[in-house]
Amino acid sequence: MRRLLLLAPLLPFVVGCGVVVQLPEERAADAAQDVAVEAGGKLYGQRPRSAAEVGRSAAGIDGVEVLRVTGTSTHDDGIEVIIRTSGSAYGDRLDSQKTVVRRCFVLRVSSGTERGGTPHGVDCPDGPPLAFAPPPEPPPLPTGQLRTQLPRVPQNGRVEAAEVRRAVAALDMDPAVRTEMKEDGGRVGLLLSVEGNGFDPQSCVLARVEPGSTDVWTPPRAQRMPGEGGCTVGNALDPLPAPH
Repeated sequence: MRRLLLLAPLLPFVVGCGVVVQLPEERAADAAQDVAVEAGGKLYGQRPRSAAEVGRSAAGIDGVEVLRVTGTSTHDDGIEVIIRTSGSAYGDRLDSQKTVVRRCFVLRVSSGTERGGTPHGVDCPDGPPLAFAPPPEPPPLPTGQLRTQLPRVPQNGRVEAAEVRRAVAALDMDPAVRTEMKEDGGRVGLLLSVEGNGFDPQSCVLARVEPGSTDVWTPPRAQRMPGEGGCTVGNALDPLPAPH
């Protein structure tokens, strides 16, 4: 009888042919690691980023606290980020309490990082989570002013490129706004843009002046993604089809 009593506490954790059931703490720890794995996937990318950019991105992921960021650039020596995540699990009993654990992991983010790696667990550094300033806003594009100041040419008139240039020069624009203009077949196309980061949608506005029509517009987000050709003076002259 004594032998049976000693074995009884082990029964809830063994089923079938010696298969051990995970304890709630173990399942909660696995859930915390899953959050870290997901965070590593979201931070993956080949675009050069600074330590502040990587830290800010990590801090914006649900369930992630950033405790330490070291390194200079993802294309220099790489960035190491120590994050803290949490996981929870219930026991097998219907009346069991939820078990919550907090774990810390180190993520390495660099141009050579492979997607899908398993983050390593580390001791949590002392201190509160790091706070990051919001990213700087791109300078505003004078869409309304451009629409007001660009010339309106009659249907039987002629577009003067010099007049378009004067209208653009009169705009109160931030020096970071780049201007590109192109003449084609009696029309003038215009692009005002701000240099993007090669990852997020670029900020730009297009305009086309032709006899009988002056149009100013912002391309759809899908066309402003890197490589999509939305923020080009060619798209001002001959607009791309609307994305489906």
